[in-house]
Amino acid sequence: MNSNIFERHELKYLIDSGQRRRLENAMRGQMQPDVYGESTICSVYFDTADFRLIRRSLEKPVYKEKLRLRSYGPVTADQKVFLELKKKYKGIVYKRRILLEEQEAMQFLLGRAEMKEHGQIGREIAYFTRFYGELKPAVFICCDRTAFAGTQQPDLRITFDKNIRWRTDHLRLTASPFGRQILPAGYSLMEIKTPAAIPLWLTSFLTKEHIMQTSFSKYGRAYQSMLRGEKSDEQRIGGVFCA
Repeated sequence: MNSNIFERHELKYLIDSGQRRRLENAMRGQMQPDVYGESTICSVYFDTADFRLIRRSLEKPVYKEKLRLRSYGPVTADQKVFLELKKKYKGIVYKRRILLEEQEAMQFLLGRAEMKEHGQIGREIAYFTRFYGELKPAVFICCDRTAFAGTQQPDLRITFDKNIRWRTDHLRLTASPFGRQILPAGYSLMEIKTPAAIPLWLTSFLTKEHIMQTSFSKYGRAYQSMLRGEKSDEQRIGGVFCA
């Protein structure tokens, strides 16, 4: 499979520390750390001035799409990051991404430069930006992720995201990963990512633990917090830059 093109189910669950510990025990022999293992995922989501993309997404339509810039930890302006176009249609997630320098991506997304040739995916992203008009960085979201891949089913991935944070300032991947917490202490967002059915051992565990699938969008939660007038940690403590 092309590592820059994904087509799969992405099922989300909120679990507490006890459920996570028991699941990680059940995963022994079935899952192994993936290529990224433990990492800090940083994303900048782009949207229109009136937040058209996230407002549409929260209406739970049959089709929705998002555009984000992503890195695994803070980067410098000349380091490579992923520019991702993520679409969801009838429960299937389609993700297409290209790799380019952070400063090149920002110049393109802010309308200050044309995108260099990045094949079909680059053309799709360029069309997306033209269709929605002037986009702007809307929110920075980061989390600490532990990722696993199936030993017998390499396409099966399970990720645990904790310390999910958001902010509406310092909207560059070159900035430190800080912000206001989204989840209660001790909770993780678990995602099961698979192009096929969930294996029986995992289905049995979820049933036994009464773990139910949930609808969860990190950007959506951050946007709803913004509507309630909540501020990121950076804003609440008077502009002190903290990691």
